[in-house]
Amino acid sequence: MTTPEDFPRTAIVTGSDSGIGRATAVALAAAGCDVGITWHEDEQGAHDTAEEVRGHGRRAEVRHLDLTALPGAASVVDELADALGGVDALVNNAGTGTSTPLLEIGYDTWRTVLATDLDGAFLALQRAARRMIDAGRGGRIVNITSVHEHQPRVGAGPYCAAKGGLGLLTKVAALELAEHGITVNAVAPGEIATPMTGQEDVDPRPVERSGVPLRRPGDAREIAAVVAFLCSPAAGYVTGASWPVDGGMLQMGPMAGSHLTSDDWRRP
Repeated sequence: MTTPEDFPRTAIVTGSDSGIGRATAVALAAAGCDVGITWHEDEQGAHDTAEEVRGHGRRAEVRHLDLTALPGAASVVDELADALGGVDALVNNAGTGTSTPLLEIGYDTWRTVLATDLDGAFLALQRAARRMIDAGRGGRIVNITSVHEHQPRVGAGPYCAAKGGLGLLTKVAALELAEHGITVNAVAPGEIATPMTGQEDVDPRPVERSGVPLRRPGDAREIAAVVAFLCSPAAGYVTGASWPVDGGMLQMGPMAGSHLTSDDWRRP
């Protein structure tokens, strides 16, 4: 059985070239982790993340990861673990989405989203967990899902299917890996000011969101702080949980439904 003082040492954060992934890599570096960084399209962004990690006195390794090229692409997890000398924490952050009604989605688009958001996360989890078990020190796995792990969104059929699946995969993995001292949790962001929402480098505090109780989008660092906690010794008794970090958005179902004044919501 693992002991709390064994954490953290090394972490791999997929999709850490920007947004939540970059903020998480930096937060884990600040907590004492050497970090493996992956990128899909923004190589310079990944190297910028690496510089921030090194600014905390930690090692950084950068690799390209294309989660549509499965199963082979998942070998990057082993490459990074070898380069870092192991993997004590995995954060499955890489993801993509759509804004297309179900009846208009092509199969190729459906498969791209499912491969990136669910298949890739499964394979990365599997490889990292095997390394953790072999090392005998336990570990932490955090899957970045979404509020749409829990609630649907018009125009996001494959995204919701993938994130819902990843949420249940998290729970199964938590049960199966507990005996090895590995905790598995999900973090479910709401609207966060990142490139995926078209809000790169935007201070979310003055942005008005009437449908969110806290009245604004979130900052990527607010997600990273929760991930860092779940990877820390303090979260040693937390597993199989999904942590919404959404400014209260998920609580608004009945309120939003009873206060909508148009049918605009029916179109993505």
